[in-house]
Amino acid sequence: MSDSSRPSNWRRLTGPSHWVATAAAALPVVLAALWALEVHNWFGLLVYKEQFLAVMLACGLVTGFLNVKARRGEAGDRVPWHDWLLSLVAIATCFYVVVNYDWLVYELSRLDAVRIALGAALILAIFEATRRMIGWTLIIVAAFFILYARFGDMMPGIFAVPASSWPRIVIYSYLDSTALFGLPLDVAANTIVTFIFFGAILKITKGDTFITDLALSLMGKYRGGPAKVSVAASTLFGSVSGSAVSNVAVVGPISIPMMEKAGYPKHQSAAIEAVSSTGGQIMPPVMGITAFLMADFLAIPYAQVVLAALIPALLYYVAVFVQVDLEAGRRGLRGLKVSDLPRLLPTLRQGFGFVAPLGVLIYAVMFAFWAPGKAGLAAAGTALVIGFLAARTRPSLSDIGEAVISTGRTVANILILTAVAGLVIGALQLAGLAYSMSSILVALAGDNVLLILLMTAVVCIVLGMALPTAVIYTMLAVLVAPALVDLGIDRMAVHLFIFYMGMLSMITPPVCFASFTAAAIAGANFWSTALSGMRYGIAAYLLPFVFPFSLGLLMQGSALEITWAIVSAIAGLTAISAALVGYLFRPLNVVFRVVLFVAGFSAMLSPFGTVFSEAFNFVGLFVCAAIALFERIASAPLRQRSAA
Repeated sequence: MSDSSRPSNWRRLTGPSHWVATAAAALPVVLAALWALEVHNWFGLLVYKEQFLAVMLACGLVTGFLNVKARRGEAGDRVPWHDWLLSLVAIATCFYVVVNYDWLVYELSRLDAVRIALGAALILAIFEATRRMIGWTLIIVAAFFILYARFGDMMPGIFAVPASSWPRIVIYSYLDSTALFGLPLDVAANTIVTFIFFGAILKITKGDTFITDLALSLMGKYRGGPAKVSVAASTLFGSVSGSAVSNVAVVGPISIPMMEKAGYPKHQSAAIEAVSSTGGQIMPPVMGITAFLMADFLAIPYAQVVLAALIPALLYYVAVFVQVDLEAGRRGLRGLKVSDLPRLLPTLRQGFGFVAPLGVLIYAVMFAFWAPGKAGLAAAGTALVIGFLAARTRPSLSDIGEAVISTGRTVANILILTAVAGLVIGALQLAGLAYSMSSILVALAGDNVLLILLMTAVVCIVLGMALPTAVIYTMLAVLVAPALVDLGIDRMAVHLFIFYMGMLSMITPPVCFASFTAAAIAGANFWSTALSGMRYGIAAYLLPFVFPFSLGLLMQGSALEITWAIVSAIAGLTAISAALVGYLFRPLNVVFRVVLFVAGFSAMLSPFGTVFSEAFNFVGLFVCAAIALFERIASAPLRQRSAA
């Protein structure tokens, strides 16, 4: 992070404080590399994952306290005494875990006064770091869930849970492997660090220039071109990696600045990247482990799962592409002149070597089955070697050092965000709500298909805060899927519905790893990024609800049914996207936006089946077509003036 790119509330440090802050930023990158290479095993050392995560969190907190001012209006760049004190608190509380975890793990139920005090101090330190770097909103969300774990017995009806004491909440949040040092922080420390470092290496070796020039040469003449290329690149990489956060960490440092240069705001650039990366999990042919689990549950060949998922995945990206295009139109963004764009063949000749790091990454993930952190490190090393081969791309030692430090500063934000996410998850786990929700689902919904689908979606997203998509799918495939099938819903539609909804936690606040990562890379407000991501990901939220009523989208039925389902879905998603963006051929008024949204969803329903569904489909299509035609005719004078 250069001085020019620092947020206004970041200090410009000098002297000893600069060197301490630099060391705190660089250390997580070094430690992540050593952990990915399993260096501790070379020497026969037993290191618990929680010990590693504790050191990473301490570094993130120290980086935040030393670099970020307590108030935006704070004068001067000297680190005040209270920030040094907060840094020491972070180190002491985290290193207590490092030093003692080998026996603490066996005494998690003991409510020791020292551990309670240390845990409370660490939680408060995390909240203060979050306030400085993200704002109050996430703190309020986390506090709500903690209060729920404490006073859950006062909640009405099915939401009542046994209350936990304050000491138990603190100890559980501090030391349990499903809370603070659980999955979110684990993902950040094990995966995101090395992938962001890979992106930083591409930057200093000018690999990002090659990718940017390639994108501009292909799509630069079209409005929203860089964003569209970002969507395509994220789709392809996400399909291979099967990981949304890895995808964001690699593609984001390149695509997000490219979109900003094209005229998109920081938060929208980050949101587009987060949504595109998340969708890679549902894009054939790879789709990740969940698709293989689905094939086992359904007792069908894997190829059949791929075939059923193909059209919904393509529609997901059609919706994102359409919104990107309409957003560019709304903002008046135009394509660049062809004469100002890089030429395709010279760009390929000069930078083709940077395809190698991506090839290494694909091989490591798909064929060698390396852990994501190790694969990201291998790709970074390959990019560095490629850079050294030519004088114009050869980085200096200071460039490499800056790549390490900038990675650490970006990661500090993510480490703190994921620590708060861990506190939320810990509170949910302690209250038992995440698991009880799935068991009461059927009883609440009865035989109402739409209601039970809606409630299942909520459960999937809530569970996604704490669990990987594959685990969520497995749980609900056992607990909920049979009940949905008993209601007459197609088995493939049920299982794809659970799969899709499970992955949406990646872009649904308050715990959304993909949006966390993208916002940190862009230097954007987290909540603005997350809310924009939900809008761009509207296809993922709406499409699964259409599956039971339009099996043609799953490649079931006659050629006519499949074709009509696809055409209807494209028309419906285009209408919904226009409604959300507020633009079609010109800005849309509120009435047309509301009508388009409703008509778009109606158009997506299959016309084959009941008279009710036929009416919904045809009326929806007619209304969408009528508004589109009206707006096309009404916008003609605007287009003529623009052309002139």
